[in-house]
Amino acid sequence: MDLEAIANSQFLIAVLAAVAVAGTLYTLVVPFFERDGLKSRMKSVALERDKMRARERSRLAAEKNDPRTALRAKPKEQVKNIVDRLNLMAMLSDEETKNKLRMAGYRGTGPLYTFLFARVALPGILLIVAAFYAFVILVDAFPLMTRVAGCIFVAGLGVFIPNLYVQNRITNRQLSIRRAWPDALDLMLICVESGMSIEAAFGRVAEEIGVQSIPLAEELTLTNAELSYLGERRLAYENLATRTGVDGVKNVMMALIQAERYGTPVGNAIRVMSDDNREQRMQEAEKKAASLPPKLTVPMIVFFLPVLFFVILGPAVMQVLDTFGPPK
Repeated sequence: MDLEAIANSQFLIAVLAAVAVAGTLYTLVVPFFERDGLKSRMKSVALERDKMRARERSRLAAEKNDPRTALRAKPKEQVKNIVDRLNLMAMLSDEETKNKLRMAGYRGTGPLYTFLFARVALPGILLIVAAFYAFVILVDAFPLMTRVAGCIFVAGLGVFIPNLYVQNRITNRQLSIRRAWPDALDLMLICVESGMSIEAAFGRVAEEIGVQSIPLAEELTLTNAELSYLGERRLAYENLATRTGVDGVKNVMMALIQAERYGTPVGNAIRVMSDDNREQRMQEAEKKAASLPPKLTVPMIVFFLPVLFFVILGPAVMQVLDTFGPPK
C-alpha cells in the first residue's frame, strides 16, 4: 500500500466509517456488561439496614424477656389498676412529667405509673409512720398540737420526695453525660473521618464510652436504633437532645441536623463542636477552681483558726500562769 492509496478519499471515508461503527457498537453493548455501582451500593445499604433492624429486634426481644435490662419497663398490674381507678394520669401527669422521667433514665409506661402512685401513696405512708411514732412512742414528750403539726409536716414531705428523687437522678445523669461528652465527640470524629457512617460511629462510640459514662452509652445506643427505625433522621437527633437535656448535646445535634440538611461535611461540624465542648468543660473546671477560696473561708475561720490559736497561744498562756500564778 502506497501513500496515494492511503491519501485516497474513499479509503479515509471507509476507515472513519469503521471507527464510527465500532464506537457505536461499543457504546451500545458495553452498558449491558457493566455493573450498576449505585444499585449495588443501595442494595448493600438496604441489606445492612435489615441486619441492623434484625439485630435490634432480637436485642429488644431479649430485653423484653429480662425485665432487669429492659429499656422500657411495664407497669405492675396492681399499681396500674390503682392509678387508672383514681384517674391520676389525667390529674398529675403531663408532657413535662414524661420528659423529666426520660431525662432521669426512666422510659416506658411503668416508671410513669410508679411515679404517680408514689406521689399519692407516699404521703399516706409517711403520715401513718409519723403518727405511730408521735402518738405511741412520744406520748408525753411533746404537746398534742406539736405532734399533730409534726405528722402533717412529715406527710407533706411525701408530696415532694418523688419530684426531688427524679430531679436528683436528672442532675446525676446530666453531670455524667456532660463530663464524657467531649471524649465521645473525639471518638465520633475519629470514626467519621475513618470512613464510618454516622450510625456505625454512634454504635462504636457507645461501646467505648460505656466505661466512662453508662447513661451516655445508653442514649447513644438508643439513638443508633432510632436512626434505623425512624423515617426522618432529624427526629432521632432531636430525641437525643430532649432525653439528655444537656446544652452541649443539643448544640451538636443541631449542627448534625444542619449538616445533613445543607450537605456540609459531618466531620467538620463534629470537629468544631468537639473543640467548643472541650473548651466549655475546661471553663467549668476553672470556674470551680476559682470559687474554691471563698468556699474555704468560713470553714477555715470556724474550724482551723481556733485550733491554730490554741496551739500557738497555749504554751505562752501556760508560761504566764506559771510565772504570775500563786506560788506552789
